[in-house]
Amino acid sequence: MTKKYSFFEDVYAVVKLIPTGRATSYGLIANYLGTKMSARMVGWAMNAAHGLPDVPAHRVVNRNGLLTGKAHFATPMLMQELLEAEGLKIVDDKIQDFANVVWDPIKELDV
Repeated sequence: MTKKYSFFEDVYAVVKLIPTGRATSYGLIANYLGTKMSARMVGWAMNAAHGLPDVPAHRVVNRNGLLTGKAHFATPMLMQELLEAEGLKIVDDKIQDFANVVWDPIKELDV
């Protein structure tokens, strides 16, 4: 029996590669997976990932570095707290200096 394709599992595999202290966007993950227009689906995958302890969903934000997924964490501040514990500075729900901490899987994974 062949395994059924799972977009969410592909998203989680990429998210697991994001280094500590870095962050990426829904769109960059979608682009890496060859589905550039499916950033929203990546967001749905992240919303479903909160029960998976090995998927660092807190490292995935919107294209501007905004913590748009924070409402889906156990507490409203947990996403920010996890990012700050990794050395990122957050002001008004936005990663500061996002351009210098963004992790683009296409560039970082030499695709």
